[in-house]
Amino acid sequence: MRIIVSPAKKMNVDMDLDYNNLPRFISEAETLLTYLKKQSYDKLKSIWKCSDKIATLNQQRIQQMDLHKNLTPAILAYEGIQYKYMAPGVFQTKQLDYIERHLRIMSAFYGILRPFDGVAPYRLEMQAKLKGEDLNSLYDYWNSKLADQLFSETNCIVNLASKEYSKCISTYLTDDVRFVTCVFGEMVGEKVKEKGVYAKMARGEMVRFMAENEIEDVEEMKKFNRLNFAFTEELSDEDKFVFVKGDK
Repeated sequence: MRIIVSPAKKMNVDMDLDYNNLPRFISEAETLLTYLKKQSYDKLKSIWKCSDKIATLNQQRIQQMDLHKNLTPAILAYEGIQYKYMAPGVFQTKQLDYIERHLRIMSAFYGILRPFDGVAPYRLEMQAKLKGEDLNSLYDYWNSKLADQLFSETNCIVNLASKEYSKCISTYLTDDVRFVTCVFGEMVGEKVKEKGVYAKMARGEMVRFMAENEIEDVEEMKKFNRLNFAFTEELSDEDKFVFVKGDK
């Protein structure tokens, strides 16, 4: 089983804990870095769709970036709601071992990351249009590489990623791979509606729940009851687990 999650836009550097490996797709990341280093400030800002402050910071990062030095374990590099609720910084050894085996972070820049792969701070979203002659869509750039890697590791994937990132895997699904998407929402009328903040919180909590309970069977995920979410059988099926938030 592998659990996929999205990255976060905000990143930090924390070299107190050593990283284990370089990312598997480091050569592809080097190609993207070379491309980005050649772009003007205005071009980068249009790719990133961000403020001047953020664009200036990330342009400086790109010019100084070395993908082999001063690296942070991926699981500690990303900030954001999902990672706050996952709280990997306080995991015990067994939980860290669990996520290293099972958790994979999807990345537009690095492809797929294991939790203790060493990374440098970057800004790049999978939906970004690079507008280069040979490098435009990141979906085309990565093609089936990320899915092929995951499928070589497992035939059961738990999808806790956003559609932007899960698309890199779901597009290439085969009949022998089970792909279980978790939905965290509230009942609005007769429909389940996901709210971004609560969904991100729940995805982080689900990773923590799975690590703390060392879950190896996806059916055990149905016991998740944190943040007042509960599995709802009648709204779920084999490939979609729906968790509805209560009124409390």
